[in-house]
Amino acid sequence: MKNILIIGAGAMGSAFSVPCVENNNNVSLIGTHLEDSLIETIKSKNNFHPKLNVSLSSKLKVEKIEKLDDLMKKIPDVLVVGVSSIGIDWFVDKIADKIDNKTSLVILTKGLSIVNKKLSTISDKIKNMLSEKGIEYTNISAIKGPCLAAGLANKIRTSTLIASPNIDEAKKLQKIISTDYYSTEISEDLNGVELSGAIKNIYSMIIGASEGLSSSSAKSEVKSKYFHNTSASLIHKSISEMAKFVKHYGGKSDTVYGLAGLGDLYVSAIGGRNSQMGKYLGEGFLYKEAKKKFMDEVTVEGAELATEVGKKLKEDLNEKDFPLMFSVIECICENKKLEISW
Repeated sequence: MKNILIIGAGAMGSAFSVPCVENNNNVSLIGTHLEDSLIETIKSKNNFHPKLNVSLSSKLKVEKIEKLDDLMKKIPDVLVVGVSSIGIDWFVDKIADKIDNKTSLVILTKGLSIVNKKLSTISDKIKNMLSEKGIEYTNISAIKGPCLAAGLANKIRTSTLIASPNIDEAKKLQKIISTDYYSTEISEDLNGVELSGAIKNIYSMIIGASEGLSSSSAKSEVKSKYFHNTSASLIHKSISEMAKFVKHYGGKSDTVYGLAGLGDLYVSAIGGRNSQMGKYLGEGFLYKEAKKKFMDEVTVEGAELATEVGKKLKEDLNEKDFPLMFSVIECICENKKLEISW
């Protein structure tokens, strides 16, 4: 039995607790400073999670952030990053003086940042921030792949990927969290896995736009029946660009064809928030108009990623090699109509 502490009580962090508890670990779920009311609701309803619409195990300890110091008096075996990408700075400040390299730090968060004018993965950002605080921390892994939180919370069969430069560390985590419905593969390509898991959010928007982009002349009812030809083309082009992207930033292009790339792209494209935004963009709405009218209270990760790193990507990359990515970045960052040169 291992002591596992998950920080971030959102959908994915909470869903991840399910296989962890089922594998006979001692698991605590702690909310961020923005999740006090959510934690109160979960505890008042016997661990029923309103966002997942499912009851979490009664064995799961659920606490507010004020309990963090108490929970970390005994340093956990596994510390899980379940906060959003914009919460990473807050997370590092909270845990920097409480961990050592004996703790496995596991990243669920997907995203990229600009650190010291360079594109950075979440793991590199955390290591850099800890280093600035005088802490040389290396025991970091990431879990990425085609996993919708509600599916995992309901124990739907799910496959995912554990990435760590130390393959023995990945194997150790595999034993701690795997169940009959939550199967895990391992990879040494931490960089490629994180890059794939983040950038697929941009490409899922373009695939979501398939119906609107499928024809400039056909009627709406025709496009709604036959747009899958266009979807297939855009999936192929998206994967090709993702492979170039991952290789450009030091990952392995083969990683894109596995769970963290193609698998995750599929899940996001068939019904996630990014593809939903893409549908509106494909219909001709400008991003700001669509966001305000249809998704005002919804986080669209691909759009947030484009806003955060789009300018840097346009500086680093050749538009001829990444026409789909550049189309989405311009659509989001410059509020232009989504257009593709076929």
